[in-house]
Amino acid sequence: MASAHYNLFLQEAIKASVGDLTSVTVKVRLVRTSAYTFSQAHQFLSSLPAAIVTDVTLGSKTANGAGTDPGCFDAADATFTAVPSGTAIDACVFYKDTGVAGTSNLLWYLDGFSVTPNGGDITLQWANANPFIAKL
Repeated sequence: MASAHYNLFLQEAIKASVGDLTSVTVKVRLVRTSAYTFSQAHQFLSSLPAAIVTDVTLGSKTANGAGTDPGCFDAADATFTAVPSGTAIDACVFYKDTGVAGTSNLLWYLDGFSVTPNGGDITLQWANANPFIAKL
């Protein structure tokens, strides 16, 4: 599976019902593709498996990836602390957190990496150029 936007997020973004992603709470969750299969039919956090470790709230969010690439979303790198040992983690999902799983919109699915947790921290470093985290 390649990284992708959730189409239902794009639909809600066009209707402006998701809000300004630079001012709302956006979180990222680590997932294993053995436990989650991406689907365009998924719209809310309730479609994801339980968190492996506490989801990380993104900080320093920008809508233009440092001012040079309009339409890009960027944020500070995300560090997950004390990730329990287990099988490889090979994807992450971004979502707008409303505090309720059934209304927290899924935004992006990102794969193409693999890390085997050993009880230590895992830092996801976003690209420093287009597309940063994602490009709309």
